[in-house]
This record gives sequence, C-alpha cells and structure tokens, in this order.
Amino acid sequence: MDSPAETLVVRSPRQTVSLLRNRRPRFERERERDPAAAAAAGPKPSEVYGFVGSITTVIATAVYLVWAYTPEPWLHSLGITYYPTKYWAVAVPAFVMVAVPLSMLAYMGSNFLATPPPTSFATIFDEYSRERAATSMLDATAEQEEEAEEEAERPIEPISDMSIHHINTLMFPHSLA
Repeated sequence: MDSPAETLVVRSPRQTVSLLRNRRPRFERERERDPAAAAAAGPKPSEVYGFVGSITTVIATAVYLVWAYTPEPWLHSLGITYYPTKYWAVAVPAFVMVAVPLSMLAYMGSNFLATPPPTSFATIFDEYSRERAATSMLDATAEQEEEAEEEAERPIEPISDMSIHHINTLMFPHSLA
C-alpha cells in the first residue's frame, strides 16, 4: 500500500490513468490473454451454451434418424409403442425446407414495401436531417487552402447531412450540365 507521503503527491493525468489500469477488473480481452485468470474463472457462458446446444442437436438428430429409419416391429420389440407416424418423418423436413425460403422472401418483400421509391424526397431528407451550419473543409477554395493552419485549429463540426448537389459535384466533377 502507498505511504501517506506518496498519496499526497500531485500526479499527472497520465500517471493516474496508469495507476487505474492496474486496479481495473479483468475484462474478456484480458482474460483471453491471461490463461491463469481464464482457468480460475471457469468456462465462459457462451462456451457452455454452445457445448450444450451441440450435444442436444446431435442427440436430437440421432433420435430422429432412429425413429425415421427403424422398422415399426423393431421399435415394438424395444418397447417403444408411442411415437408419431412415419408420415411426419417426411412432412416436417419438407415443411421446413419450404417455410425457410418463403419466410426469407416475405421478409425481403416487407422491406421493399417499407422502403420509399428512389424518386421520393424521403430518401434524401427526413425529420432527422440537419443542414450544415457553416462551410467546411470540403467546400475549401484556393484561398482557404492557404489558411490551413487556422482551419486545423477549428473545432470539429457537428454531424450534419450533405446536400445532394454537393455530393453530385464531388462524385461527378466533370459532368455535362
């Protein structure tokens, strides 16, 4: 522990931050770098969920394949008498194979319906659009380039939208208009 004389010393912010780094709790990145800390903390929850999920998937697949391909007299001889009909061994995978692409198509279709057409002004301006307060470095002329030192000391402008005309002049500077 620090002596009282050391705690009363005025330190620079950089020294204070370096002291705080040593006292911070360990995060996931530090845990990955330090194998001893990882072993002491145990497995991560994502690893446990992944392991349980993979084992469950393998067991469910094995049970499904045994049920689907084993003849009914063999299942009866094993004492398994209550199970769905073999129709569902074909119907459920077929339903899933059709339902997944259709749900993807429905999702894409709903996104297309919710998107305004390209000619709509809603694709350029909305209620959150903000105009620029002043000219920026993108609007710099030859005279402003000479004053680069002054512009370097200016604060960063708040986030705002660029006009479509400015974007067009940047993307297509030599267009025939």
